[in-house]
Amino acid sequence: VAPLIAGMAVAAAAYAGKYGIRAWQAFKARPPTARMRKFYEGGFQPVMTRREAALILGVRESTPTEKVKEAHRRVMVANHPDAGGSHYLASKINEAKDIMLRRTKGSNSAF
Repeated sequence: VAPLIAGMAVAAAAYAGKYGIRAWQAFKARPPTARMRKFYEGGFQPVMTRREAALILGVRESTPTEKVKEAHRRVMVANHPDAGGSHYLASKINEAKDIMLRRTKGSNSAF
């Protein structure tokens, strides 16, 4: 009886190893997925708020001035009209920076 149980244990281990190897190969062969954070979905409000400005720049409302300037530069480089971006988005990004730096009180967008 002992050799029979040992044989069944070896067979079970072999099958488990076989399926484990197949599962690992399937896992490695799957296409890579982008691990990006979810951005704010939705249009712009008629008058930009500090919350919306922070969402546009990807910072918190209480972010220091230096970090706001860094975030503005990073977002503007990605959306600058000279690099194929939109003039509308560039104006909204600049408006968001002004609101976060408390230079303006509302929407002064040209669009």
